[in-house]
Amino acid sequence: MKDEQDIKNQVGRKASFIVRVNSRQNATWQGSISWTEKGVTKHFRSALELLKLMDSALGDETMKDD
Repeated sequence: MKDEQDIKNQVGRKASFIVRVNSRQNATWQGSISWTEKGVTKHFRSALELLKLMDSALGDETMKDD
């Protein structure tokens, strides 16, 4: 995907994520999230789980910066 490659070329300072929403069920999202700097992809079953994954990734990175 050209758009995805363009996004990967604009990597942020702390963390950049690519979020793929595969479906919406029970009023929330299911899909996958890729952390571009680390090359890690994880699946999520809800928007809350998505936010927790992002928070966890940023929390880990913040701890390394201190």
